[in-house]
Amino acid sequence: MVIFVSRSERKWDHIRFALQNRQNSSSVFDEIKFIHQSLPNISVNDVRLDHSIGELSLSSPIFINAMTGGGGEKTHRINKELAIAAKSTGLAMAVGSQMSALKDKGERYTYEIVRKENPNGIIIANLGSEATVDQAKMAIDMVAANALQIHLNVIQELTMPEGDRDFTDALKRIDNIVNKVDVPVIVKEVGFGVGKETVESLSSVGVAAVDVGGAGGTNFAEIENKRRDRMISFFNEWGIPTPISIMEAANASEKISVIGSGGFNTGLDIAKGIAMGANGIGMAGSFLQILVEQGVEALEEEIESLHKELVLIMTSLGAKTISDLQKAPLIIFGETFHWLNQRGIDTKQYSQRRIE
Repeated sequence: MVIFVSRSERKWDHIRFALQNRQNSSSVFDEIKFIHQSLPNISVNDVRLDHSIGELSLSSPIFINAMTGGGGEKTHRINKELAIAAKSTGLAMAVGSQMSALKDKGERYTYEIVRKENPNGIIIANLGSEATVDQAKMAIDMVAANALQIHLNVIQELTMPEGDRDFTDALKRIDNIVNKVDVPVIVKEVGFGVGKETVESLSSVGVAAVDVGGAGGTNFAEIENKRRDRMISFFNEWGIPTPISIMEAANASEKISVIGSGGFNTGLDIAKGIAMGANGIGMAGSFLQILVEQGVEALEEEIESLHKELVLIMTSLGAKTISDLQKAPLIIFGETFHWLNQRGIDTKQYSQRRIE
């Protein structure tokens, strides 16, 4: 028997199970290697982390990706503390899906706290692809957002006992929103990666950026399966690994920015993601774990440590800017090499390039 729960209860279920499910970072990251540069010819003081994703000017390529909201006081506290960390470290931040607050005004405060705590920061609103233009505008206004993230979570919905079963005309709705709102639109996959065909479709309707949300981070099929009487186990292994998805997206269209997310934990992971073609890196699960277990100060320290690691790596490669890092030569091995070649993506383009 399937037991249906309220949106608020479901929101907390997601947080609770995400904390129980440690991230299964994809081993595919190990199949990407930087080529060592013995003469980088720069100092650590030359390195700059500020960068742009489309129209958004950011002080760091790292941002706090969508996690929660709409689950009452518990999610209010999480969003408040995430916003404090974002303000302290200069990171952009996306809120979780705001549909619950559009359906229940009593949940608005769990999202509005983000803008209250970080009045001058970059905040990204969030809705699913079922949203209408009016709902998109209300979500943007709710947090005075600088951008709107529309999430795609087909596998999660299909696994969710009470989830959606009809995904017809999602691209048309996204197209409509892109043309009717006044902020850039980012489309994010929720944990299963995007292929180049999806990116080409999103680029064709004017989406500013795609967040690949690849396999290797929080697995929402596993989370939803814990809420089912009978598991749909095959979806637990579904998806495109994050590094592969970044390279598929980066080779699909020059008109769209790429954000990498899904299983990033270290400065080296972040550097590799950027070198593979990402303009920014979203982190959620690992940040949430630190926040809940150790507190906001520990999260701020972790973010600063990631920045320091990234600066050291960029210095070793001779990359003064994030744009330089995107030109650093890479060698690609194993499953990633075979996948990309099967998909018609020439891996030599990564190994033969150089930072000028």
